[in-house]
Amino acid sequence: MSQALALMQAILGPGSSEELGRQTLERALASEVDPLHWCAIQLDLAPAQIMARAARWAGFAFFDAVPRGGSALMEPGRLEALGQVRVYRTRILDREVAFVSPDFAGVLRLARVRADRPELCHNICLVQESALRTFLVQQAAPALIDAARQNMARYWPRAAAQLELTAPVRVAFALILALSTMGLLATPLLGPELLAPLWCVLVMLPTLLRLLALFQPMRVEPPPGRRTEDADLPVYSVLVPLRDEANMVPQLCQTLGKLDYPPEKLDIVFAVESRSPATIKALQHHLRDPRYSLRIVPDAAPRTKPKALDFVLPLCRGEFVVVYDAEDRPEPDQLRRVVEQFRRHPELECIQARLVIDNGREGWLPALFAGEYAGLFSVLLPALARWGLVMPLGGTSNHFRLETLRALGGWDAFNVTEDADLGVRLARRKLRCATNPSRTFEAAPVHLRPWIGQRTRWMKGWMQTYAVHNRYPLDLLADLGWRGMAGLQLVLLGMVLTPLLHAGFLLMLPALFFTGQLAGPILHPWPVACLIVLVLGNTVAIATNLVGLVRSRQADLLGWQTLVPAYWALIAFATVLALREFTLKPFYWFKSPHHASSTPSTQTEANTDGPRTSVPQPVGNTFQRFGRKPTRERSTAG
Repeated sequence: MSQALALMQAILGPGSSEELGRQTLERALASEVDPLHWCAIQLDLAPAQIMARAARWAGFAFFDAVPRGGSALMEPGRLEALGQVRVYRTRILDREVAFVSPDFAGVLRLARVRADRPELCHNICLVQESALRTFLVQQAAPALIDAARQNMARYWPRAAAQLELTAPVRVAFALILALSTMGLLATPLLGPELLAPLWCVLVMLPTLLRLLALFQPMRVEPPPGRRTEDADLPVYSVLVPLRDEANMVPQLCQTLGKLDYPPEKLDIVFAVESRSPATIKALQHHLRDPRYSLRIVPDAAPRTKPKALDFVLPLCRGEFVVVYDAEDRPEPDQLRRVVEQFRRHPELECIQARLVIDNGREGWLPALFAGEYAGLFSVLLPALARWGLVMPLGGTSNHFRLETLRALGGWDAFNVTEDADLGVRLARRKLRCATNPSRTFEAAPVHLRPWIGQRTRWMKGWMQTYAVHNRYPLDLLADLGWRGMAGLQLVLLGMVLTPLLHAGFLLMLPALFFTGQLAGPILHPWPVACLIVLVLGNTVAIATNLVGLVRSRQADLLGWQTLVPAYWALIAFATVLALREFTLKPFYWFKSPHHASSTPSTQTEANTDGPRTSVPQPVGNTFQRFGRKPTRERSTAG
C-alpha cells in the first residue's frame, strides 16, 4: 500500500477501508487541487481535524495556532509571496521550531524525512493553513498596511493621488473647472453670434459620444459549448471589502454560496476594517467554510475601500480576481462565463460584468438610478470597450488577471473612485478591457441623503482621476495617443462638466424667455443653440437609459426616465458639493449604507441570460455514498 493511500486513509479517520481511501484520493487528484483542501471542502471535514490526523500519521505534533512568542519580520518586497508561505520559524525556549502548514505532498515528504531523521519531530510542528496565514498577516500587518498606502507612489508616482493632488493643484483644478463652466454658460449672453455653431459642437461632444454608442449593436456572447470541466478551471480569488456591514453578512454568504464554481477552487477573502467589530463578529459564524478567510485591516488613513483591497491583494491565490461589494448578488455562473471569455481572448486583462439595479420599483430615485446604470453598463461601456477607449470601470464585478493587477500596483488607496482610475491606468499601459453580459444585481439608495453622499463621492473621484492623469499631459499623450487622450477628455470631463452645464442652461432659459429672446417671430442664435443643447442632450440621455433598460430586461421602468432632466439637476448639485470636498477633504470616503434586498433570492437564477445551469452543491454526502457518515473530532495540540 502506497504512502499516499495510507495518508488518505488516516485523514478519513479510523476504520476507513483501502477502497474508500483509493476512491477519495483519485477524486481529489482528478480535481487538480491539494487533496487536503479537497477533503475539507467536499467531505465536510474541519481543516484542523485534517491536519491533526495528517500530523499524527507523519509523527509530528499539531498545534491549532502558532504560539505568539517570537516575531516575524516581513519585508515589503516579499509581501506578494505571503499567500504561498507555508513555514514560520521561531525560537521557543532552547530550540528553533518550524511551524509548517504542508500540502498533501508536503506531508508525504515530511514523513520520509522523519523516517531518516527521527529527531526532527522535536523541531517541526504542523499547523492548519488558515491559522498560519492569520498569524503571518498579523505579524506582517504594519508592512501590509504601509504597502497598501504607498504602492501607487512606488509603482507609478505620477499617477498617485496622494502625491499629485496637493492643495495648490486642487485649488487650481477647482478654479479652472468653475471658470470653464461659467465661461461656457456666459458665452450665450456675452459672445458674438458667430461662435454659436462652434460652441454648440464643443458642448455637445459628450452627447455625440453617447449617440454613437446607441448605434453600436449589442454584442452577443457565442453560444455555450461543452461545459468546462471543473478540473480545467483555475483558482479564482473573490475579494469582498466590508465596513459596518453586519446586517449584510447573511445575504452575502448565501449569495457567495450559490456561485456555480468548484468550491475547492474558490478563494474568498473578506477584507474587514478593524473599526467594524460587529461585521467581524457576524462573519465569525461563517468561517467554518474553508472557502472563506477573514482579513482584518488595521485602522489607518485613508479609510477607503481601495486601501482595504490593497491590504489583502498579496494574499490572493487565484489566477483571476474579482471584487464584490456587500450588497452584490452576481449571477451564479458569472465566474465561469468570465473565465471562458478570458480564455477565448487571451489579450484581455480586465472584464467588467454588467451591474443591474433591481429595486427600481421602490420609487422614482431608484428607478432613475436603474436607468442610469442600464445606460452605462449596457450601452456606453460596451461601446467604449469595442472602440478601445478609456473605460471607467464599475466599483464592483470587475475581473482581473491577478498578475496584471499586481503589476499595475493594485488600486490607488487615496482615490475615492479607484475603479475609474484603474481603468485609465489599464488604458495607459495599453492593456485591453472588455465587458461581459453576466449580471450582478444591486440595490440603489431609495432616499435622497445617502444618494447625495454616494454621488458626491463619485463625482469627487472622477475629478481626482481627471486631475491626476492630466497633470503631465505629454506623458498622457505618449501613453494614449491623440485618439485615446481625446476619448479620456470626453468620458471623464463629460461626467463632471455635463451635469453642471445642464443645470446652468435650465436656469438660463427662464432668463432668456423673460428678456424676450425666446419670444417673437425672430429667434436669436444663442437661445436656439441653448435649446438644441438641452433638447438633444436630454433626448440622447433618455434614449441611452431606455435602450439600456430594454437590454437589461427592465422595461417596466421606462416611464420614469422622463424625469432624467430633474435627475441631472440633482447630479449637478452633488457635483458642486464634490468640488468643495475635492478642495477641502479630497480623500474622505462617504460610506454608503446598505440594506438586505427584498428581492426574492431566486431572482438571479430566474433572470439569468443564456442557458440555465444547475448550481452544484458541496459534496458533503460523499461518505454516505461510500457507506459511512462524516465524523468530527476536536483537534488537540501535540
